[in-house]
Amino acid sequence: MKKKIIETSIELFDQKGFKETSVQDIVESIGVTKGTFYYYFNSKEELLKDICLSYIEDLVRQQEEILEDLNKDCTTKLNEIVYMLIKNIKTQRRSARIFFREMRHLNEQHLKEIKGKRSLFRKNYQKLIEEGITEGEFKNNLNPDILTFGILGITNWSYYWFNPEGEVSEEKLTEIYVDLILNGIKKSD
Repeated sequence: MKKKIIETSIELFDQKGFKETSVQDIVESIGVTKGTFYYYFNSKEELLKDICLSYIEDLVRQQEEILEDLNKDCTTKLNEIVYMLIKNIKTQRRSARIFFREMRHLNEQHLKEIKGKRSLFRKNYQKLIEEGITEGEFKNNLNPDILTFGILGITNWSYYWFNPEGEVSEEKLTEIYVDLILNGIKKSD
């Protein structure tokens, strides 16, 4: 039942927004009582925190699996992380939009926890860029933190417009993004 509450809430939060969706809306959509909701969650905000935390923890886990592969160079890892983010649009679009749009409704304690995970994801990306510079794969005159924010901006905005079922495939969009990124950072031979 907890999973059903989360799935229904993701759908409603994405459609109507967090503030505009009541606990009553959630339980009516499922056909249960408020008591059932409060058995699993202390509040609607706790539910939002769980949705956001689950989303970012899954991304960090996938990212770290890619980064831990010692047999791949930085360019390959960069490509795989961009692809992972684009591929997740098919299954995580609503959660991503809720994460980026609704996180502002969390209290300071919950927000701090989420921001910590989000910061870890960004720092992992930045370490990859720094390693690429050190290894000579990327230009050595780059500002890794600004570049990291730029890459995140490009990929994160895709959750709002990219249609995985459309004319551009996940692979092609990844290729376009990585080409854009690498032509700006790839060291000339």
